[in-house]
Amino acid sequence: MGKSRRTVPEELLLLALDPTTGTTAQPQTLDLGLAGAQLVELSLAGRIVPEGDRIAVVLARPTGDPTLDHALELLRRRGSPVRAAHWIGGPRLGLRQTYLAHLERCGMVTAVPGQVCGVLPTTRYQASDDCTNAAIKQRLDTAIRTGVPPDPRTAALAALAHSVGLGKHLYPGNEGRSSRSRLRDLIRYDPLGGMVAHAVMDVQNGLPAQQNRSSQGPGAGSGAGSGRSGARAAGRAPGGRVSAPRVGVR
Repeated sequence: MGKSRRTVPEELLLLALDPTTGTTAQPQTLDLGLAGAQLVELSLAGRIVPEGDRIAVVLARPTGDPTLDHALELLRRRGSPVRAAHWIGGPRLGLRQTYLAHLERCGMVTAVPGQVCGVLPTTRYQASDDCTNAAIKQRLDTAIRTGVPPDPRTAALAALAHSVGLGKHLYPGNEGRSSRSRLRDLIRYDPLGGMVAHAVMDVQNGLPAQQNRSSQGPGAGSGAGSGRSGARAAGRAPGGRVSAPRVGVR
């Protein structure tokens, strides 16, 4: 995979960067979104395919992107298709820092050392090219404004941005309400991106843990019987928002 095109994880992280503070919006859920974005990118690269709500490796050849290739190798080692929600919720968090370091190596962001309260060291990140970030955002704006079905990459990016709660970061306030709603609606234009985005929201709402508990004893069909649709309905407040714990910018 060459670097003529930015990957979906890279674009998701760039969307989350706040140009004023140098921090990322939704830091706790962004790791989940980045794990899901890796699945989308690997699918676009022809390395994995969906099998229902599971992900199967069909080509283990490296992509040339070290972060994606690490994820591909972990998937390959599973030996059998894995549920997207179980993969996204697995013990591979810390992707936000991994991708920030990756973007710094690629020259897409610049790390700016600083201090909190004049004592604690911290690092903030600034996009190296504001035009790049503006172009990514413009693709979403165009799809929202025109209603024209976007390409699968843009549709998946929109679905993932919605799933991790970036809507209020990208389209804040009451004036952004309709844009946030339309951002959510773009999820229908890419089946894989939609499936992965729903898996991200399921993990936020604790669905995999619930499934594991219910499958170990009697009555397994009652708690999980409504399945993904029930969790999604419970995981959204009026207007389609995700009811995961509210997370601020760090």
